[in-house]
Amino acid sequence: MSQYPDIFSINPEDKIPGKGRVLISEPFLTDRFFNRTIVFLTEHTAQGTVGFILNRVIDLMVSSAVEGFDGWDEHLSVGGPVAPDTLHYLHTLGSKVPGSVAVIPGIWWGGEIDALRNLIATGTVGRDQVRFFLGYSGWEKGQLKKELNENSWMIARVPAEVIMTSRGNVWREVLRSLNNKYRIWAEFPESPELN
Repeated sequence: MSQYPDIFSINPEDKIPGKGRVLISEPFLTDRFFNRTIVFLTEHTAQGTVGFILNRVIDLMVSSAVEGFDGWDEHLSVGGPVAPDTLHYLHTLGSKVPGSVAVIPGIWWGGEIDALRNLIATGTVGRDQVRFFLGYSGWEKGQLKKELNENSWMIARVPAEVIMTSRGNVWREVLRSLNNKYRIWAEFPESPELN
């Protein structure tokens, strides 16, 4: 047996999906949409999985793209390739937005958009309390399990503030924060043949 860990095989305990966990793509995932992404899972059942990519921010402000959010000059994120013309949001507002679904302590998903508009219009919501996404990431029954068996993703937990405030380099930052072999993934170039 080698004294060096196989850095590209994912430990079985790091392949257990669940609501509130994140999927972290392996460094060379060939899917161009999910390459070097972190996906926050808001729902995971026997029927399928739903989540939002945390590090695909686009150059479009919420106030420019969504009616009724004047002055909310935060960038939209691409949540995933499914239903890219739909708006979704994560927030820290809990019952202030009726109909919200608790995901982890301190993070909720969705809820009544008019209630959220009112909170924003009155200035009672801070910039780090709401994140907007176009589309979502979804896996049908058995699809995510297949991808996990192919070592496409490893699974971890991250603090709520990472979900709400991290943007572009969150893939690398989260990997570097792990005290295990996956830290090495953060240092691999996207195209190793160019080194």
